Amino acid sequence: MWYSIIGQDVPDSLEKRIAARPAHLARLQALQDEGRLLLAGPFPAVDAVDPGAAGYTGSLIVAEFPSLQDARQWADADPYVAGGVYEKISVQPFRKVLPT
Repeated sequence: MWYSIIGQDVPDSLEKRIAARPAHLARLQALQDEGRLLLAGPFPAVDAVDPGAAGYTGSLIVAEFPSLQDARQWADADPYVAGGVYEKISVQPFRKVLPT
């Protein structure tokens, strides 16, 4: 089943994000290589593709896991958690409808 993982950043997270980003992206790449990643990306803090120094407010990941517990365990082990980027993570089942 698909699961939505939304991480909300701590204030002024940009430096922490930059430091943890390579390890974070490696985990996402592994999901993609396994055919389990639907989409992933950050929420810019301002209305721009590259928010510059404004940074980001969080991230969205939609990926396939065997269970909600597995999705939560994966999310809790994210380098953005260990690196102090996320202050809160929400994990929910997600039903993809479109595009087909």
